[in-house]
Amino acid sequence: MNSTELQVEGMSCGSCVKHVNAALLPLAGVGEVTVDLASGRVKVTGDTDSNALLSALNEAGYPASVLTGESPENIKKKSGCGGSSCCCH
Repeated sequence: MNSTELQVEGMSCGSCVKHVNAALLPLAGVGEVTVDLASGRVKVTGDTDSNALLSALNEAGYPASVLTGESPENIKKKSGCGGSSCCCH
């Protein structure tokens, strides 16, 4: 089974998590949806086209993009983060 990781904008509470799940779970091929509210990341396990996932989230009011699988080190270099409270540590 494949998995797709998404960066989702606009999620700020448990209700947002429910809306994201409600948008993605009915899609054909979606087996599981795991939402990390703190990071804004969503992992979708199943055989679903990423464009269908993005479209469903956009319709629900949560613009998203597919994560490219970059390592935390590369993200840290690009974003300039890295302080002691940084999420990359």
